[in-house]
Amino acid sequence: MIAAKLKPRGVDDWGDGAFDSPRGDKKHKGIDYCCDVGAEILSPCIGQVTKLGYPYPYKKGFNFRYVEVTDLTGLKHRVFYIKPAVNLGQQVTILAVIGHGQDISGKFSSPRRKPMKNHVHYEILDKGQPINPEGFHNVDS
Repeated sequence: MIAAKLKPRGVDDWGDGAFDSPRGDKKHKGIDYCCDVGAEILSPCIGQVTKLGYPYPYKKGFNFRYVEVTDLTGLKHRVFYIKPAVNLGQQVTILAVIGHGQDISGKFSSPRRKPMKNHVHYEILDKGQPINPEGFHNVDS
């Protein structure tokens, strides 16, 4: 991940995975990158694991997770749809495994649409405001 190996999700029957794409009355706060279920997901930065969260805590039965790593400058890097492989408070280095890709095809499915491609969602927050993560993921592996 979030290294150069993953390709952007792009546009599918469920919308566009690019930063700032329309989401009803909101905007997409990150970039979606295609990945296989179980794929190793790597830290996009050096920092500390500051949250192991649930993107959909209000929906019963959903076990999707995200990992937040706060880098040395205070930016919060969040990677969604991963099974965490780190602990809260853990220090991580860039490209350290922080989790494994989850199967999201069941969450986004409909008889009228093709299933959404499995992917991870990567976003960066600066003092709570989303910033475009393009360029933060272009590290050599």
